[in-house]
Amino acid sequence: PITEAYPTLTIEEAYAIQRVLLTHHLAKGRRVVGRKIGATSKEVQRWVGVDQPDYGVLFDAFTFEDRTSISRSTQRMISPRVEAELGFVLKKDIKGPGVTSVQLLACIDAVFPVFEIVDSRIRDWKIKIADTIADNSSSWGIVLGKQAILPLGVDLSTVGMVLEQDGEIIRTGVGAAVLGHPLTSAVWLVNTLGAYDETLHAGDLLLTGSLAALAEATPGRFRARFSDGLGAVEFVLNE
Repeated sequence: PITEAYPTLTIEEAYAIQRVLLTHHLAKGRRVVGRKIGATSKEVQRWVGVDQPDYGVLFDAFTFEDRTSISRSTQRMISPRVEAELGFVLKKDIKGPGVTSVQLLACIDAVFPVFEIVDSRIRDWKIKIADTIADNSSSWGIVLGKQAILPLGVDLSTVGMVLEQDGEIIRTGVGAAVLGHPLTSAVWLVNTLGAYDETLHAGDLLLTGSLAALAEATPGRFRARFSDGLGAVEFVLNE
């Protein structure tokens, strides 16, 4: 872990490392499609020793359509985990700080189900918050669900989720697990990025955080079913 080599590494310095890596990815021709928010549950925050979320960048090269097949070995995964989340797509640019939930809601075009696959270079996921931030919030890639709903008229905190692997239920969750409400998570992101003079743009994807505990991504078919008309999202993970 980087925090073993540099035990005094701060969160701000970890984000600086993340931005250097972003520059490297952009130089290789990758395109940013959005942002992800991590450490949105009390369980994960206790695990990494913080009382706030973190964020990372989503790239086009690691964005997959619903019902895709992904190979662990071909994609050089190390110790992947699966998160079932609610995602937002923006219809307007927005920049913090000082953005409220009402203001952000007016900028959201749709809500959709999404898988995030997270992975870590650090053995056994023995990480601290600065480790995961420097490693792009441990993000590997995402699988986008096809079903989308309008954000108005739905209480996202009560949206339920059932995660299955090969037909067996392995996790259940609810929107309230994400900082009490997924919109709260997204507002935090907008305002945190605003402090770095960064703007989120129309068309950007925002992943708000996992509705349940992370699940180990062993080979199989993963399917997450959501309530409130959000349908399902699934993918197959091969060895």
